[in-house]
Amino acid sequence: MDRRKFLGMGLAAFAAVVASKTDLSAVDFRATKPKAWEAVDSASAIKELYGTGGLKESKDLKLKAPKLAENGGSIPINIKSSLDLESVALFQDANPRSAVAVFTVPANGIVNYDLRMKMRKTSKVTVVAKGKDGTLYTTSRNVEVSIGGCGG
Repeated sequence: MDRRKFLGMGLAAFAAVVASKTDLSAVDFRATKPKAWEAVDSASAIKELYGTGGLKESKDLKLKAPKLAENGGSIPINIKSSLDLESVALFQDANPRSAVAVFTVPANGIVNYDLRMKMRKTSKVTVVAKGKDGTLYTTSRNVEVSIGGCGG
C-alpha cells in the first residue's frame, strides 16, 4: 500500500470516529418559530424567538461589522463569544423582515461566525445569544449604508 492511500484511509477513519461523537443536530427555527421570521422590527422578532425575558448587555458577546458599508449588498459580519451558549441570532431593522439568521450552538461549540448580509438602508444590527442557563445576552451596532443592497 502506498503512503498516500494509507494516509487517506487513516484520515477517513479518523473523521468517521470524530463525527460519530459529535452532535450536529440543529433546531429549524423557521418551522418552530415562524412568527419571528415575519416580524418587521428587531424587538418583535426577538420577542417571538426568545420570549419576553430581559436582555443583558455583555462584553463577552462581540459583534464586528463595518461602521460604514459602501455596498449594502454584502456587509461582512462576525459574531464571537466565549460564553456557554445554546443559540445565537442576528437581527436588523433595515429590511422588510428583521430576522437574519439563527445558529444552534453544539455542546462545547466555538462561537466565531462569519457571514454576509444585505441591508437596504442604515440601521442597527443586533445580536441576541441564549446561554445554556437561559440568560439572554445582547450587543448591537449601527451600520451606515451608502448604497442599498436590496434594490435601493
